[in-house]
Amino acid sequence: MLPPLKPIRSETDYQAALASLGAFFDRNPDAAPQAEADYFEVLAALVESYEEAHYPVAPPTPIEAIKFRMEQMGLEVKDMDGIIGKPNRVYEVLNGTRPLSLAMIRRLHEKLGISADTLIQVV
Repeated sequence: MLPPLKPIRSETDYQAALASLGAFFDRNPDAAPQAEADYFEVLAALVESYEEAHYPVAPPTPIEAIKFRMEQMGLEVKDMDGIIGKPNRVYEVLNGTRPLSLAMIRRLHEKLGISADTLIQVV
């Protein structure tokens, strides 16, 4: 029998919820009865809400976002020609010695799908 769901109001509640979720996922969640799967789906939403309020994640800097997307796509500095510019320009941007221009931001957004909001933020 599953305990009743309740709001996560403290770190103790949060840790208990994480332990319950961990135990659920250690078993085969796909084989769980629908009522149990529903219970843990709601519990996961409660955990997510608590984490958003108590452990907010700052958005990446523009440079972090570019490096991450390059890594995801398997791109190298030479592949950024036509998006940021020649290799020396790319290195300047990635090292933070040259700011992104509006044209670079547009191309990074269009060609790599990086959010324009991320690229234009003040660091």
